[in-house]
Amino acid sequence: MDSLPSKHAQKVTWVLELVEKLDQVPVQYFKKLKSTDDIWEVRARIGSNSFRLLGFIDNDEFVVLTNGFSKKSQKTSKQEIELAEQRKADYLSRKGGI
Repeated sequence: MDSLPSKHAQKVTWVLELVEKLDQVPVQYFKKLKSTDDIWEVRARIGSNSFRLLGFIDNDEFVVLTNGFSKKSQKTSKQEIELAEQRKADYLSRKGGI
């Protein structure tokens, strides 16, 4: 977030607040990624710039964000998904969940 221009950081923060406050978040802002280990994507778009935060849900309510990036193509990078899955596994093992 610190590396984003102020206007972009504000939009990402606004989307994160939606995810936190709404019971049903529109798919344009928050969706589960297919063929992953239960990884979710927070989506923010400003003009032609797309920003993504990946993470997972802990205890049916707590979203743990693992990594963020500027999205340049239609498909989410396999490398970013793998990083999120590794960080999820690390978090759960330290928490005692695996």
